Amino acid sequence: MGKKGEGFFLSRIRANVRVQPPTTTSQHGCSHEPPTTSIGIKGRRIMVVVDSCSEAKNALLWTLSHCAQPQDSILLLHFLKAKTSQSGDLANKKEGEEESCDKPTTSRADKKVSALKTMCELKRPEVKTEVVVVKGDEKGPTIVKEAREREASLLVLGQKKQHATWRLLMVWASQSRPAPKHDFVEYCINNSPCMAIAVRKRGKKLGGYTLTTKRHKDFWLLA
Repeated sequence: MGKKGEGFFLSRIRANVRVQPPTTTSQHGCSHEPPTTSIGIKGRRIMVVVDSCSEAKNALLWTLSHCAQPQDSILLLHFLKAKTSQSGDLANKKEGEEESCDKPTTSRADKKVSALKTMCELKRPEVKTEVVVVKGDEKGPTIVKEAREREASLLVLGQKKQHATWRLLMVWASQSRPAPKHDFVEYCINNSPCMAIAVRKRGKKLGGYTLTTKRHKDFWLLA
């Protein structure tokens, strides 16, 4: 993607969180200092899906360093799957995408989400942060519903890197399933009422982040 395309893509992200012209610019192009003309400007609500995975933490760190402005607020959304049968719980654990709402799991989830909220308050004390825990049967539709009801301006999700071997296995396995479930990140990107961004941190050698939206896939942001 050329420089023109890169500028358009980044401007789309900043426009959705209503970034104001900064008085000073950091190395990432976003100022953490409130602009002198921001008085009375209504901020946006940035919804970040969090869980116990490192991908969610990386997505939150990207949000804090690249998107959140002093007038914005961050909503940490944690999904818990409604209690199902034992076989269903085992399947969810294998997928590594959903946590059940049993008491031990809920207690661990509360601690991890609380730690992420504390991290937000330490790194960006000027940005209001709140936590919401929701329960549902399907992760993707539940997240999209919350984003719509809470009038989110931007939805940020952590994304795992899927190796080619794993993708081939998933395609092979889907042939024996009558109605395979879609990845919840992909579902949210395609159905979110607001702009949705999937964030994946690249390795130490390459650095930066890979961003995916409905119109752009695997955009490499070196920052």
